[in-house]
Amino acid sequence: MPLRPAELSCWKCGASLAELSLPLRRLEECKACGAELHVCRLCEFHDPAVAKSCREPVAEEVKDKTRANFCDYFRPRPGAYVARTDEAARARGELESLFGGGESPGAKDAKPSAEDEARIQLESLFGPRSG
Repeated sequence: MPLRPAELSCWKCGASLAELSLPLRRLEECKACGAELHVCRLCEFHDPAVAKSCREPVAEEVKDKTRANFCDYFRPRPGAYVARTDEAARARGELESLFGGGESPGAKDAKPSAEDEARIQLESLFGPRSG
């Protein structure tokens, strides 16, 4: 079944591309955000997990995956948009779990951990630890 423009959304902002006709012109832009659309990020062959981020083995490498290019293998794919907030939240969660919590630099008024409390008590009895 052929792809319809109504199934496509901008890779950058998620706006519908229903008003466009296929095939996409090389210089086609999103009406909502102005992003170029004949780009690797909107292509069905784009896959960051493989070499050169492209599953098409004979396609020439494109360095900037977000700029219009002349690739003859370009095929727009539905679902190319990934909300940045979801990626950022996921990355932030991974960092917080890796480094033990989400304390911000301005959280100086927070209660010290049990280890910090013990260190404070030891230093008050015996003075700071020397090198």
